[in-house]
Order: sequence, then structure tokens, then C-alpha cells
Amino acid sequence: MRKLIAGNWKMNGLASSLAEIEALKGLTGEATCDIVVCPPFTLLEKAAERAKDSVVIIGAQDCHPQISGAYTGDVSAQMLVEAGARFVILGHSERRVFHNESDAVVSTKVAAAHEAGLTAIICVGETRAERDDGKVIEVVGGQLRGSIPAGATSSNVAIAYEPVWAIGTGLVPTIDQIEEIHSSIRQTLEERLGEDGRRVRILYGGSVKASNAADIFGATNVDGALVGGASLKAVEFAGIISAAA
Repeated sequence: MRKLIAGNWKMNGLASSLAEIEALKGLTGEATCDIVVCPPFTLLEKAAERAKDSVVIIGAQDCHPQISGAYTGDVSAQMLVEAGARFVILGHSERRVFHNESDAVVSTKVAAAHEAGLTAIICVGETRAERDDGKVIEVVGGQLRGSIPAGATSSNVAIAYEPVWAIGTGLVPTIDQIEEIHSSIRQTLEERLGEDGRRVRILYGGSVKASNAADIFGATNVDGALVGGASLKAVEFAGIISAAA
């Protein structure tokens, strides 16, 4: 399965940051995996222009479930496509926590993304307390089942498992822990999507770096990564991409 490496810039980046996309183009060459960079909304169109005719694909970090309307400050999936996006990250833990997004809300956003022709990267993951209570599979499985809408396929969905306690902390689960939850996610996908569930790419996210990427990519059912801070610098991000080869 061709790996997917996606970079989430979060609320970082000004026009000068687009130089990192230019640098990434030069560092990746003939990539053997799919490379996605998700800058903030303000940079989407310019980023798409910079990435044109390269292996770098541009994605967004969120979308509204409606096509248009009185939703001040929101951006629709169609707007993202017009700006040059082909992917969108949905259900990230920071959206679930700081914007109170439920599984049902995430599901409606994913459906809107599909309607617009975007591939959705659906994020799931447990808190430290939920892991300590032994509820990881229950929590992640519930998020997954609640966030995948009808019409989801291996062509329009990828899943990113990001333990909340590992995001930006430098902490990483053991390979055994990653394999356990990724195998559980795979089982849930097969129950939901049948045989096609075997082809959905499952990414790991949470303190992924060039120094640990190869070990993570070697784990069973790890089909790529959702990278945060390390995606902001082309050299570090390219190191992660190289590890996926």
C-alpha cells in the first residue's frame, strides 16, 4: 500500500513560510509515497501555486458541513477545492476539544468534503486518562464509527490515529501499542466498509520525527503519518518522507 505522509501546519505560517514548500519540492524528487501539506486557510491558494507540477499535494485543516450560508469565519469544502486543496483534515483532537466537535459533527464535515471531491483525513485518539483507564480501543472505536459517514471508501478517506497525550509532547507510544490500536482500527474499518476497509490508509500521528519515523512505519497497519511541528521545516519533513520509502 502506498504510504501517505501529511503535514499539519496548524495555526502557523505566513507568506514567507511558502519557501518551505519550494524546499520540500527539491528534497523529495520522485517520491514513492503521497505527500500532503496542510497550511492555514490564508496560504492555501498560494501554496497550491507553489506546489503545482510537483509531488506535493495541498490540503486544508477543516471545513464547514454546509456549502454556503451565514457562518461567519467558516470555510466550505467547495471553497477549499477552489483554492487548490485536495485533502482536508477533520476531527483533529484540537477541534474536538477547543471547538466542541462531536463525532456527529465530524461525520457531516466528512460527507461535505466527499461531496466536494476532497479526501478526508479523519483523526481519532484517546487522552492520557482514557489510556490509563484502559479505554483506548473503546474510545477510538467509538470515535471512528461515529465519524465515518455513508459513502466512505478507501479512495476518499484516510484515518489518523493520534493519541492526544502524544501531540507536541515528545511522547510516543511503544510500537506494540501502536500496532494494537491500528489493528483495532483496521478491524473496525473492515466491519464498516467490508473488504475495502483493508485498503483504507491508517496514519499514526503524535511527535513523529525523522529519528523515529522508520520504526513507526515498520509497524503493522501503519500506512503513513500525520505530522505536526516537524512538517514546518522542509528538511525535517523530508527526513520523515524518506523513512517511508
